[in-house]
Amino acid sequence: MKIDFDELRRIYRLEKNTSKLVLVEDDFIDSLEAFIEEEKKNYLDSLKDFSSNNSRSFTNLKRLVEEIFLLREKKIMNKALISSHTKEIDFDNMAVQEKDFFKKLVNLLESHSSSYEKLFGNKTTKSELVRLEIIKDVPTFVGTDMKEYGPFQKGEIVELPTKVSKLFLTRKIALEA
Repeated sequence: MKIDFDELRRIYRLEKNTSKLVLVEDDFIDSLEAFIEEEKKNYLDSLKDFSSNNSRSFTNLKRLVEEIFLLREKKIMNKALISSHTKEIDFDNMAVQEKDFFKKLVNLLESHSSSYEKLFGNKTTKSELVRLEIIKDVPTFVGTDMKEYGPFQKGEIVELPTKVSKLFLTRKIALEA
């Protein structure tokens, strides 16, 4: 994906005007890094020529990227908070690095929630749940505990009770995460 000022302005405008993450390519941050390096080189070259135009341009780029990151971070944090409670993982519209950030946030929030749940003796403890990565799409179904699970999508990370997770593993629907 080729990033330029117009694309960054488009992403910024969309991020600012919607509550959902704007669709970006998996390599968005890598492409952004390459673009910034090129612009930084132009900026440093402009210092030799005392060009204030390139200096302003680089300052605007820095501000724009910072705003995009702040908007996306807030949205990812909100998604992680929701996911930690619903146990539904949704990586839609995230770059690779954002997915890692999201996973870490969800783990941290789930860990925090489990300490709260222990206070009231919640029936399903963290140790009774198995963390799985879904490798095939799974429709909604009722488990042996008569609770509804799913639907799950390929690539999703979920925590399921031991009995349900064993079923997923033996049927090669999921791998331990």
